[in-house]
Amino acid sequence: MPKGIYNVPKAVNEPVKSYAPGTPERDAVLATFKELYNANVDVPLYIGGEEIRTGNTKNLTPPFDHKHIVGQYHQAEKEHIEKAISTALEAKKKWAALSWEHRASIFLKAADLLAGPYRAKINAATMIAQAKTVHQAEIDSACELIDFLRFNVQFMTQVYAEQPISSEGVWNRVEHRPLEGFVYAITPFNFTAIAGNLPASPALMGNVVVWKPSATQIYSANVIVEVFKEAGLPAGVINVVYGNSSMISDTLLASPDFAGIHFTGSTGVFNDMWAKIGQNISKYKTYPRIVGETGGKDFVVAHPSAIPAQVATALSRGAFEYQGQKCSAASRAYLPKSTWSQVKELLVADIASMKMGSPEDPSNFVSAVISESSFDKLAGFIDQAKKDNDAEIIAGGNYDKSVGYFIEPTVIVTTNPKYTTMETELFGPVLTIYVYEDAKWEETLALVDSTSEYALTGAIFSQDRYAIEQATKALENAAGNFYINDKPTGAVVGQQPFGGARASGTNDKAGSVLNLMRWVSPRTIKETFVPPTNYRYPFLG
Repeated sequence: MPKGIYNVPKAVNEPVKSYAPGTPERDAVLATFKELYNANVDVPLYIGGEEIRTGNTKNLTPPFDHKHIVGQYHQAEKEHIEKAISTALEAKKKWAALSWEHRASIFLKAADLLAGPYRAKINAATMIAQAKTVHQAEIDSACELIDFLRFNVQFMTQVYAEQPISSEGVWNRVEHRPLEGFVYAITPFNFTAIAGNLPASPALMGNVVVWKPSATQIYSANVIVEVFKEAGLPAGVINVVYGNSSMISDTLLASPDFAGIHFTGSTGVFNDMWAKIGQNISKYKTYPRIVGETGGKDFVVAHPSAIPAQVATALSRGAFEYQGQKCSAASRAYLPKSTWSQVKELLVADIASMKMGSPEDPSNFVSAVISESSFDKLAGFIDQAKKDNDAEIIAGGNYDKSVGYFIEPTVIVTTNPKYTTMETELFGPVLTIYVYEDAKWEETLALVDSTSEYALTGAIFSQDRYAIEQATKALENAAGNFYINDKPTGAVVGQQPFGGARASGTNDKAGSVLNLMRWVSPRTIKETFVPPTNYRYPFLG
């Protein structure tokens, strides 16, 4: 068959649409929101080419209106998980053998579908399922997912192009095989882009996948499935299951053909899975790849030279966009005493102006948190802060779950740098601030580094270049994504590869070539053109 050395289309970041009043994209997404909100979707398991409806269903409800039902999804039994494994392994025979450019074409087409005819639908679904404002949905479910799909194709060609040198009479080459077995993708509720990327990136490299989306993201995950099918992804390459998490994971991790896990979620769950993989290690045909992005307790540190308005804006956006439910959300801040009053005044004013409600109203800056369990956890920490002598709530502090799971953007100021909300991952719109003496800048940096078990993102603000360098060095292990004079959220594919270390994960950097290299198993091939015909070396005489 014809061959060629192909250049893929150059990846560029998808432009973010404004959704300003009167724009066509605003009209389109609000019309689609209304249509989906008043419909009822029945979400099956997707195993091979089958849509399996078990009859064991759970309702899909928006977090901002939890009595409203937008659909239901079917839960798997163990037999369905076993079928997903065998189906994936059968599909692998043809998928792994398919020329790389045809795999690339499928995901490039998926990106174009999302950028065009599916843009309003994926955004509206994310607004409904995860209570994202239109802007937060746009930068996530449209732009970031499109970027993952396009940049990953470009990164794939970089992986394949990396080749060894050859000496005289020898041709050395490396081929990058998919892993031997299947990959298990577990995706979170908070980013539709992550939900799409975690199964897609291993699949792009020739692997087959069993994908379990978060129960609170199934609604928008179903749109991703629709896009992949229309893009031409063959049946069985990505199989989608829902149901009891323990049963699903135990079944998949017990298979001898388990070859890797692509995970985003809590540190505790990831630790349990790592332990289970260790217990099962003698069962596997190969050592599995374990790739995970987990928790965070992300920081903002301001130097006395920092500009108060910049710090306040970084906290308003970094802590409260998407209700603080980003892995990278600013959750703890260290501010100097000399500028605290100015930052406080600006921050409190910002929060007072934030509107909260349904994402259908584009004037709302925040909406509901994802679930009742999240709501109850956050309300508990807020109630405790109201009682504690070493904590004071200076903004927010109210909550209501009668209609939706609404928690006001809340700021706690503590005199104790080890106060519980300075250390514990909350995953909600609660920011805790510790005010330090200006002369204790260096001590404060040490405090930031030692307070949390996590090391995902962090930001420093300063106009003093010596202080910036000092902080950059002091906090080198405290964050996998480090920001200077910017909020600690908003990593862009191809620009700021994302991931952290310590208890925040394996730091395999989604949105870069580094992540794709985890989903291949290289084979070195040496070809000698004129082999020797005598065993004797010259030293033998």
